[in-house]
Amino acid sequence: MSDVVIVEAVRSPIGKRNGGLATMHPANLLATVQKELIDRAGVDPAEVGQLVSGCVSQVGEQSFNIGRTAWLAAGLPQQVPATTVDTQCGSSQQATNMAAALIQAGVVDSAVACGVELMSRIPIGVNSSKKLGLGGPIPKQYYQHFEMTSQFEGAERIADKWSISRQDADQFGLRSQQLAAQAWAEDRFATQVMAIDAPDVDDEGKATGSFHRVTRDEGLRETSLEKLGTLKPVGRQDGVHTAGSASQISDGAAAVLLMSADKATELGLTAKARVVDSCLVGVDPELMLTGPIDATRRLFDRTGMTMSDLDVVEINEAFASVVLAWARELDAPMDIVNPNGGAIALGHPLGGTGAFLMTKAVHELERADKSTALITMCCGGGIGTGTIIERV
Repeated sequence: MSDVVIVEAVRSPIGKRNGGLATMHPANLLATVQKELIDRAGVDPAEVGQLVSGCVSQVGEQSFNIGRTAWLAAGLPQQVPATTVDTQCGSSQQATNMAAALIQAGVVDSAVACGVELMSRIPIGVNSSKKLGLGGPIPKQYYQHFEMTSQFEGAERIADKWSISRQDADQFGLRSQQLAAQAWAEDRFATQVMAIDAPDVDDEGKATGSFHRVTRDEGLRETSLEKLGTLKPVGRQDGVHTAGSASQISDGAAAVLLMSADKATELGLTAKARVVDSCLVGVDPELMLTGPIDATRRLFDRTGMTMSDLDVVEINEAFASVVLAWARELDAPMDIVNPNGGAIALGHPLGGTGAFLMTKAVHELERADKSTALITMCCGGGIGTGTIIERV
């Protein structure tokens, strides 16, 4: 099998709910990021063998294979085919893993993996809403095997099982905000974030013809343990998680260009990293969010690596308990975990987050002159994604 390398990775800023990116059609946002990826790499877009995109709420503006729609909206070659996948929150990380697998298998020698979610316009869960009149996604037979729990309840059950307290969650939420603020103050995201020109709209939501530029992640908030302590729980009445220790409703898109090492050499391109291994695991759908634990163990078993071999970990901060339970199980040193903050501070645009984490990891290895990174996510329904990359 050919080595798979990452040639380029880029992301939009992450917009807050009803923030700077909320006026954009999600396909236009993804198109802008796709085009920037190709331009930054300096590659002929016709060289791309396939495009794999991640998106969770595939309805309305995010339906009809949004990865393909975005590619065409960007004016990129029509002969490049696209697939849009749904692995819940891990959709665009799985898109990246699938793109790498296509290259390893020799099906294509280059691929774009990407993801998008505009939660301001397409709310979470709207594609399974009973208001559509299309029924619910969970059949009665499911309940013969499992209880149907929410992600909020799953996060609280994880907190119970790993004895994670409200104070633990608040402290982790504060850590995310502080690290993200430091990252922006030190311009650590300079090589990965592109500015987005979003349309201005009138009171009726119609474009006015003018634009505003979004250049920074919008979810950062000044806070303290004292302020976090005043917030009400969001999962249970007596739960440990609040809006300050859970991921934010967000908008954003990110994209990654992968190639076989031979193809990159042929095109005269310099790779940023190589994909060491990847996995997708299934876990208890009632706890639901423990996937990163099993995914990390699976990767370690497959590669012979251990936590000591990692320099950076990008693990999605869906809820504080997800990361804290993972860290306790794997005995992870927290100084390498989400060094520039995570979804609690920056935001979590669902199907786009995996590509965001990949982009953050690739650029952080380069910025910090480090070698190896793990990217992992929990996903709705009890799934975990995992990828290990190594700087070249």
